[in-house]
Amino acid sequence: MNASLQLALLLLTLGSSRGLQPDLWDDFEEPVEARRVVAASRFGSLWPLPQKVKISDVSLLLSGVTFRIADGKGSSSGASCILLQNAYRRYYEYIFGHSKRQPEVESWPAGPSVLTELQVLITSADSECEGFPGVTSDESYELTVDQPYAVLKAPKVWGALRGLETFSQLVYEDEFGAKSINSTTISDFPRFAHRGILLDTSRHFLPIKVILANLETMAMNKFNVFHWHIVDDPSFPYMSRTFPHLSQQGAYHPYTHVYTPSDVKMVIEFGRLRGIRVVPEFDTPGHTQSWGKGQKDLLTPCYSGDKPSGTFGPVNPILNTTYDFMSKFFKEIGSVFPDAYVHLGGDEVDFNCWKSNPDIQKFMAQQGFGQDFSKLESFYIQKLLDIVATTQKGYMIWQEVFDNGVKLKADAVIHVWKGNQDQYQSEMANVTSAGFQALLSTPWYLNRISYGQDWRGHYKADPQDFTGTEEQKKLVIGGEACLWGEYVDATNLTPRLWPRASAVAERLWSAADVTDINDAFSRLSAHRCRMVERGIPAEPLFSSYCPREYRGI
Repeated sequence: MNASLQLALLLLTLGSSRGLQPDLWDDFEEPVEARRVVAASRFGSLWPLPQKVKISDVSLLLSGVTFRIADGKGSSSGASCILLQNAYRRYYEYIFGHSKRQPEVESWPAGPSVLTELQVLITSADSECEGFPGVTSDESYELTVDQPYAVLKAPKVWGALRGLETFSQLVYEDEFGAKSINSTTISDFPRFAHRGILLDTSRHFLPIKVILANLETMAMNKFNVFHWHIVDDPSFPYMSRTFPHLSQQGAYHPYTHVYTPSDVKMVIEFGRLRGIRVVPEFDTPGHTQSWGKGQKDLLTPCYSGDKPSGTFGPVNPILNTTYDFMSKFFKEIGSVFPDAYVHLGGDEVDFNCWKSNPDIQKFMAQQGFGQDFSKLESFYIQKLLDIVATTQKGYMIWQEVFDNGVKLKADAVIHVWKGNQDQYQSEMANVTSAGFQALLSTPWYLNRISYGQDWRGHYKADPQDFTGTEEQKKLVIGGEACLWGEYVDATNLTPRLWPRASAVAERLWSAADVTDINDAFSRLSAHRCRMVERGIPAEPLFSSYCPREYRGI
């Protein structure tokens, strides 16, 4: 363990002994486990913890002058693979960037060997360097750090990206600024294929640079899906080429608070270069107030008695024009976003407006729906799913769509978000017993905050923790940490999200038996300091300090 990390953990322990002022926090008591003496983890600062790790005591020195990251002999990717070449430069900067003036190799004490190279070898014929990551992408890798050089082997570039992050986490620094790494062997792969972060850009507009910074941080934590909840009731910042009035009328501002086609393209490519899928969500028939401002007759007119009230409800499901619009709109979405999936929402539909509308009531009678408006919702969703299927996209939907009995494609992904622990575990069991893939978010709504170390609850939640067969458990493809935007914008998004989302990252990547909360605290504290050193304002876990504190804006 390097000296600076040991010192940081010691001071972290000393800081935790400082009591909270009783006159201010009479009703708060930090749990005992948060006050225990923190021992340095034998895994250093690795996060998320790889599947198999063996770290020896043999230390190798690195110099920014002599060390390089390069393609290994026989690799199927080479100098033309911009994705890897960019990653080499990025991780070299992560390792050496803040220490521009390092001790010369000649001045180092005799004894330790010097590691001069990390060779990256893509072993399969098709490296997928020019492609986009997908739900079946291979992110596995093997890393060997030894003399005369370190070797990173991966079938695809996606695994190489994850291995580069791991290699960077193995490097540590002594009090004189010298870089070292211990001889290590790692064999690693993710436990779940879908490890996501949801950001909400409707309730508060998030500047592109904030989105990109969080994509960068996602890569540091081995997340691989950016769930872009891009529009909702408050605003419609997505600039549509087919329907430009949607953002012109529905965004907070038609010029300053929109995502242009070039913005969207930038986010997608930035994510691709880090092995991150971009899955957009366009939630209907509810959560669509902003849509109606730029698309006439899309929303249902609400009535007060026998007269229109001047307000509008969900999407109007009884008009043919609604489906003509949706067909054209999702055709555009299918061409703009390359991922194989789109999230269609389908949650929290308020039926009151539909109930008030005489045309809706008449349609309900004609269809034999009676007063069961969930059948009307299912009628709409079914037609929408059929439209999206024509774009050759798969779809994700919130759990209400499944609960209401809508006929779904076999590859549909059901996103579970409601209820307490017993309820979401029951829902996961129901979804998987019906043969559908499941995605969990319920315990990971990170917009819900509380005093203390709530990351521990996020760390302990497990998407496969429900009663079911092994075949059901295999249908759980992962989970997402969600940060809804009612009280979040560019000023507080990053520190609220990180490192709390890091707890979710380890649960979704590491083996199921990685559950030691004290070991996790040690590693996560160091990982948080690494994020801070890399310019990410990740909030502290508890009283502590970082060798290199956040430098501010």
